[in-house]
Amino acid sequence: SSLVPMDATIQQHSFGINPGGKLQDEDKTKVELGKKVTLLRGIAIIIGTIIGAGIFISPKGILKNSGSIGLSLIVWIACGVLSLFGALCYAELGTCIKKSGGHYTYIMEAFGPQMAFVRLWADLIAIRPAGMAVISLAFGQYILEPLFMPCDIPPMAVKLATAIGITSIMYLNSMSVTWTARVQIFLTFSKLLAIGIIIVPGMYQLFKGETRNFENAFEFNNVKLSGIPLAFYSGMYAYAGWFYLNFVTEEVDNPERTVPLAICISMAIVTSCYVLTNVAYCTVMSAEQLLSSEAVAVTFAEKLMGRFSIVVPVFVALSCYGSMNGGQFALSRMFYVASREGQLPEVLSMIHVRRHTPLAAVLILYPMTMLQLFVGDLYSLLNFMSFLRWLFIGVVVLGLIYLRYTKPDLPRPFKVPLFIPVVFCLTCFFMVFLSLYSDPVNTGIGFAISLTGIPAYYIFIYVHKPKWLQKALGNEYDCKLNICRFV
Repeated sequence: SSLVPMDATIQQHSFGINPGGKLQDEDKTKVELGKKVTLLRGIAIIIGTIIGAGIFISPKGILKNSGSIGLSLIVWIACGVLSLFGALCYAELGTCIKKSGGHYTYIMEAFGPQMAFVRLWADLIAIRPAGMAVISLAFGQYILEPLFMPCDIPPMAVKLATAIGITSIMYLNSMSVTWTARVQIFLTFSKLLAIGIIIVPGMYQLFKGETRNFENAFEFNNVKLSGIPLAFYSGMYAYAGWFYLNFVTEEVDNPERTVPLAICISMAIVTSCYVLTNVAYCTVMSAEQLLSSEAVAVTFAEKLMGRFSIVVPVFVALSCYGSMNGGQFALSRMFYVASREGQLPEVLSMIHVRRHTPLAAVLILYPMTMLQLFVGDLYSLLNFMSFLRWLFIGVVVLGLIYLRYTKPDLPRPFKVPLFIPVVFCLTCFFMVFLSLYSDPVNTGIGFAISLTGIPAYYIFIYVHKPKWLQKALGNEYDCKLNICRFV
């Protein structure tokens, strides 16, 4: 297949060259990523990425670390409000800085290339592969659940199914932007249907008077201060994904209107679904049953639906697959933009001539994710990834406040009250500070990985551009055409 630089002008039907070695002027077409993300597709990206494994895995983590059903529901609501605050901050950034790349781009604009590279480095070697591994493992678990009921699923079978799922996501994102978006819309409706299958019978039981599990819901005998930040980590992980539309801003149609509207609609839907789903869980299952369940949604369905419960794991697997697809679609654009800024090999900013997809940027996470797949367990990856993610999101929102004072004349079609970024930023850093006390090992590992980005920046970017990396990829360059083809 053929790739061209994102700003190259090419011949639409053939690469015609005149005797002077220049492209002919007639019938030229600029190869670029088109504006194919409408409001519906934007909402599908956000909802489809947020609602994944979190609502089916995290109830255990939140309940275990919060210590009571009542406090766990408060954590769910608080995480929803906090995520809305963060989403509104990103809506402002997305409408005043109309570049793709999300966190990376905003840190670049506010604090410069060195800080942005540290974020990019942590994303590339730790955060994103771990995040994809976590949601993909959940996909592998749930997609095999109907085949092995009531027996346990062999761990290697889960990992093989996960590897197949990851490979198919990479293939889909490499082939077509349009079909990636269409699949995402279908998966979003599928996961909302799965949520509805849980909420409706749960609310029916509640209205029938099944309230015994809510008696003494606010007993604080088992509450520990050290567990609260981990409960928030689990909850914020379940809401994570509200920022992914900002990764594809350049592909959004009318971003001044679409970005804030898609974010607000999506967060209202997701928060309502999450709170009602957890109320449904607690109506049917006691705290002890929730904590002992290996698959909370499946246990819930078995109690109320009998043999029909076999379809629930399929819906959950589709939900996880939607998060994988939406996340991969957005993240590839961050590496595409980083390459365009000169901080990753040039091949990553090249676009496939016919498919108009950033093929190399899509595939860059594949080897790291497959490596993460066979290392570590789900919850340690969850806590480690959450720490790094919220540390840098706090830095991004701090950058929003900083830009308010350093660039007051920057056009801001959508502007949030100052207290919203202040509250969100302080909360992020407070969670990071508490993690030093409650989970010092993972926190220390996260800091160490982040700090390795500083020498990497001076070695590969500041002192010497990594030309050898581009050569190692085996690309041939035609200087006259500025066109790259894989050998």
